[in-house]
Amino acid sequence: MKLKPTPPRDALTRYLRDKRTHVSAKSVANYKSTLQRFCDWLDDNGIHDLRDLDSEIIQQYTEYRLESIKPISARNDLRTITNYVRFCESVNAVPQGLGDLIRIPRVPEEDEVNDSLLTKEEADAILPHLAKFEYASDRHVIVLILWKTGMRISGLRALDVTDFDDARPALAVRHRPDTGTPLKRRSKGERDVLIAQATADVIRDYIRQNRPDVTDEYDREPLIATDHGRIVRTGIQRHVYTATRPCTYNGGDCPFKDDPADCGAMTWNTASKCPGSVSPHALRRGYVTAARNAGQPKDVTGERVNMSGRVLDKHYDKGNHADKAERRREFIRDV
Repeated sequence: MKLKPTPPRDALTRYLRDKRTHVSAKSVANYKSTLQRFCDWLDDNGIHDLRDLDSEIIQQYTEYRLESIKPISARNDLRTITNYVRFCESVNAVPQGLGDLIRIPRVPEEDEVNDSLLTKEEADAILPHLAKFEYASDRHVIVLILWKTGMRISGLRALDVTDFDDARPALAVRHRPDTGTPLKRRSKGERDVLIAQATADVIRDYIRQNRPDVTDEYDREPLIATDHGRIVRTGIQRHVYTATRPCTYNGGDCPFKDDPADCGAMTWNTASKCPGSVSPHALRRGYVTAARNAGQPKDVTGERVNMSGRVLDKHYDKGNHADKAERRREFIRDV
């Protein structure tokens, strides 16, 4: 079939329009950023019509990207570009089979895994500190829920006051894209997450004592709220970075030998610069590892945090060899 003249950016617009029907807005934004960079490079190199695109040109782009980014980042870029090219095949903008000719950079397995996590020992120091000095505050509730449930930021942001069931107790995680709180896995991410009574007590006290009496732009009552409505992602991230700085919860001692009085990581906006602070995702990894070490079955943990067993094993369970051997102990039989 004859190819149609198609500028790369025109195809990009159609590709993103197609993606918006079944992936999250955050994923669409990531695809857009990656592919706009690719289209800019094509433009700079004289490729203004996708009929002129071939595997050699894409390989040149791969080599160009590898000059400035790590192989794992280049691999992620090329996966997105491959999906884009396959969409272009479907609309007769590039030759059929071009997507199959794209070489995805290979990455050593150890480079695929992010080892950043909050350990149980660190959580056991941070949570009592928050309970004593910032009880039932935004920060206390955010860190407590993330650690005790292992949920994603999108799940935490999606919670409304009515999603907290004090009687069970539990948190109902629901996909509500039409009112501003989509889940990463859309309806597949919906679930009820049981919580301990002690956790529920803190959430209840937060709602009664410290939560601002506000609604968001959709007239919903967000569980984690600011004076302006539902908390934004960056607000959650900054609370976690602030709470997990070691000097914040260990009595003021800096393990990196910096003077807190002069440290550039001591403000709300700079807490992430502390080499000891971690992101919200590190709490998710930490929870999975701690739960597995405590004997919680893999399938129960996976359903609770909404991830497959394969992803859990590869990216989230950071137990060492000794930890994993101990988990097997009760199942071992001397034969």
